[in-house]
Amino acid sequence: MLWKNRKYGEESPHIPAGPFKVRLPFIHYRFEWPDYVQGLLMCAVDLSAIPILVDLLGMPFEVALAVIVLNGLFYLLHHLLGDPAVPGWITPAIPLITLYCTQFPEGPERVHSLIAFQMTLGILSLILGATGLASKVVSLIPSALKAGVILGAGFAAVISVFSVGGRFESFPWTITIAVGIGFYLLFSKHFVKFQKRNVLWATIGKLGIFPVIILAVVIAPLFGEASWPKIEWGISAPDFATLWNEYTIFGLGFPPVMMFITALPTVLAAYIVLFGDVLQTKALVEEGSSVRPDEKIEYSASRAHLIFGIRNSAMSILGPDVTMCGPIWSAMQVVMVERFKKGRKAMDSFFGGIGSFRWGTNTGLFLLPIVSLVEPILGVALALTMLIQGYVSVKVGILEARSQTDLGIAGIIGAVLCIKGAAWGFAVGILLCLLIYGKNFFKGEVDNTFTKDQTNHEFQDGGKEHEERELIEV
Repeated sequence: MLWKNRKYGEESPHIPAGPFKVRLPFIHYRFEWPDYVQGLLMCAVDLSAIPILVDLLGMPFEVALAVIVLNGLFYLLHHLLGDPAVPGWITPAIPLITLYCTQFPEGPERVHSLIAFQMTLGILSLILGATGLASKVVSLIPSALKAGVILGAGFAAVISVFSVGGRFESFPWTITIAVGIGFYLLFSKHFVKFQKRNVLWATIGKLGIFPVIILAVVIAPLFGEASWPKIEWGISAPDFATLWNEYTIFGLGFPPVMMFITALPTVLAAYIVLFGDVLQTKALVEEGSSVRPDEKIEYSASRAHLIFGIRNSAMSILGPDVTMCGPIWSAMQVVMVERFKKGRKAMDSFFGGIGSFRWGTNTGLFLLPIVSLVEPILGVALALTMLIQGYVSVKVGILEARSQTDLGIAGIIGAVLCIKGAAWGFAVGILLCLLIYGKNFFKGEVDNTFTKDQTNHEFQDGGKEHEERELIEV
């Protein structure tokens, strides 16, 4: 048990492996049972991706579960290879990816479009991680264009819930009540006061929207919008055989080259959001480290790019996933940092906390009682995810603009992106920036509309930004 020998101010024990630092449970870090138990329950959040896969690709439930299980296993790579993060989805990009894929007919062609998209994103991340060019790529994009993409992601998230045939039509009462309570728990300053006064409320606040999901299990049947869960005992049975035969390159062959080309605008849009998540992770890690100088924690954006680049590339081959493989699950990263701040007795090493949590979520995916409990209301969980993400993305998109002119351009880009897709959104944005800013295409203009630190417009690191950019994953 090497973790017991860590001295004050040192990194936790690890095995050097090039850009990676390998850490194994029980050997290099103490297994944190409280975080493991929390992971068992929070796997319900991972399961809420199943309705997207079922609706978009026509996957049977067991096949979609196989995708979730594979994604869960790849989540472990981050802490095992030295990245101090609770990884998750690229949540704001989900509506954009869904919109892109629906341009293709359901069946093999749509699956190919998703494979091409995820593989392209994975390869791009690997290249930027290996070369260290990530920040330079994003800094070249005008602020109006970045703001428009993030705004568009927020608009698309809300539209996906309330459009004709959306989740709201199936669960109107449940979604209304769940969203109301969820927004209160996550964003209300009034609830923050409650958390400071009472341990119970503080605990509920740290669980993200998991309490709301459990409440939805009861509310939906009471309003006749879902059946009562039929608790089943045993081990879940993800269908890997059908997944690989009917939804991957093993059964469908390699996507046409043109699909990789047509995916590029949406991939760039997804990456703009993803890069912001990378900097948010860095800010949260530094916040925890400032309180716990007993453990040195090194965050490397290049290493993070390599790991989620590997994840996306591998998933595009083994089980293409609409939610994509992102660098952070914001809500749980905050929870882990807060527990880490309580001292070495509470959490010996940050890697022990995040690793134990992700081992817990992986275990939960195989426990049929947990899977069967939340299955009837997964659509509600997904709608809640989209609406919370819509709220945060719109706020962040507005803050990304540096002037009223930027904000006007961003509004047009966001609307066009929702209606016509990322390619049209980028085309309209580039044209407007050229017409309005001319030779100042990359600089744009700055006015006194916003009082935020102007360095935030380039996703630069700052304590305030990560509060403004909480991209909540449910």
